[in-house]
Amino acid sequence: MEFQDKTLECVECGSSFIFSAEEQEIFANKGFMNEPKRCTTCRESRRQRSMSVRGGTDGYQRQRRMYAAVCASCGKDTEVPFEPQEGRPVYCSNCYSKVRR
Repeated sequence: MEFQDKTLECVECGSSFIFSAEEQEIFANKGFMNEPKRCTTCRESRRQRSMSVRGGTDGYQRQRRMYAAVCASCGKDTEVPFEPQEGRPVYCSNCYSKVRR
């Protein structure tokens, strides 16, 4: 299928923008069925707002807080992504994979 440049109108700012043949081909290859609704500027602005809500500004979510713990199986110092609780065993990744089976 041959694609041709299309002029679309941004739903956010109302300006016209070009949906290029190359972009259309990329959308088709990814299986996207709908054309973009926002111009490049509004898309980037929306992406930035979305990332600030999720905690990241560089495309990645904020680094997860890690807590120091001692493995209940081997006694090795480790870090876990949750706050350890009294009376509940915490395992390092090696021991956890053994216990999990």
